[in-house]
Amino acid sequence: MFGGRKIMQSSLKKSLYLGLAALSFAGVAAVSTTASAKSYATAGAYKTLTTDATKRNVEATGTNALYTKPGTVKGAKVVASKATMAKLASSKKSADYFRAYGVKTTNRGSVYYKVVTMDGKYRGYVYGGTSDAAFAGGIKSATTMTDQTSSNTMVGKTVYFENPGKTNVTWNAPKYTQYKASKNVVSTQPFSGDTLKVTKAATKTREGSLYYYVEDQNHPSVSGWIYSKAVTTDASVAFNEVSDVKVNFVNASGTTVSSTILQNLKTDADATKTATAKGTAVGTDATAQLTTDVAKKALTGTGYAYTATNANKAALLAAKTGDTVTLSVTQNNEVTTPIKLVAAATSATANDSKDLSVYKSGDTASSTTVVVPSLSAGFKGADGAAFTADTLKAFATSNKLDTLYTPSYDVSGTKTYTKYVLSNAEAGTYGANSSATLVYTASTLEGTSPADATGSTGTGSIFA
Repeated sequence: MFGGRKIMQSSLKKSLYLGLAALSFAGVAAVSTTASAKSYATAGAYKTLTTDATKRNVEATGTNALYTKPGTVKGAKVVASKATMAKLASSKKSADYFRAYGVKTTNRGSVYYKVVTMDGKYRGYVYGGTSDAAFAGGIKSATTMTDQTSSNTMVGKTVYFENPGKTNVTWNAPKYTQYKASKNVVSTQPFSGDTLKVTKAATKTREGSLYYYVEDQNHPSVSGWIYSKAVTTDASVAFNEVSDVKVNFVNASGTTVSSTILQNLKTDADATKTATAKGTAVGTDATAQLTTDVAKKALTGTGYAYTATNANKAALLAAKTGDTVTLSVTQNNEVTTPIKLVAAATSATANDSKDLSVYKSGDTASSTTVVVPSLSAGFKGADGAAFTADTLKAFATSNKLDTLYTPSYDVSGTKTYTKYVLSNAEAGTYGANSSATLVYTASTLEGTSPADATGSTGTGSIFA
């Protein structure tokens, strides 16, 4: 009896043991199945971005890593960790911007952009949000250059290569501000004397360095972006003594009023070859290069003119490379430049102005007819010479043109007049067929005008 109970207990223990073992095995199997069932996203087809490449400059935000594949796809490996991307995000170097050029979208709706740094060091996929219509997530749009054109005083000026050579040449875009930005030329030495015009200015957003866009007036293919400190307004630095001749235009008192450079001159010994050594005779080509138009351009705004006198011809014919040739010029005749009077509507400029007319006895008075004092002489200077705004303003002040009044006129039964106060004068050149502009601001007043007792004035060619 007792033996049977022992057998039953033994069988029960074995059953419990085997049952627990089976449950344990089942639990392990369940865990193993869960682990092996980890799911990955799948990526859709690769699409090349076709919008304007310069609009696809981006920078890291530091919130996502860079991968060899979209980050949630099986087999994706880290190219740049989140920490590295954060460093690129706060970088002060343009080389660490990215260019986005492709995109993939996963079956979970996540967008991954294919990007590469401007220096090509890092390339891969970065999470870009849930829409391929805008950059988000790990990248954002970047402005690699900050425009300075409207505020930079060098824009519009003529400059030259300061140190012609292989350093600081022109680029189609400043280095690393666009992907694969490239040099326009390997050296500026062959273009050492070229005239350059600054048409744009911008700074690298991260570095803050200033660049100019220069247009080469002699060789358009050289035009491009150049570091601001690589150019100068000093024409003398453009002189190449092995192939050029410098010309100084000198007035009767011996003062140089303008200069120009005759470049890449042909030798007198062989008119098909450019001089390659200082002291080479090039007088024949120098004479041919200094045409009337070249001289006129060099003397624009000076009020002087060049004439190919025998003495000037002889000086040019004796020219050798590296020489500075002195040529005489004569001052143009003095002319009276008509003065134009305008009233600015909103500011002290003539851009939004209206013309004022000079009132004469018998005219109908209005808000734009001003009485001016009789002038003993007009605004005079050498024909073609430049005058400054200060020069014109000084003339106006000395001749009591700084404050003008209209005669009284009627406005709805009220005697009214307008007072004009000089606010600006515009620079220009003297010439009988041009004009010197004075700009006024207006105020309308009630009562009898101070000009009513003055009478008629301002006739002749003094006023436009």
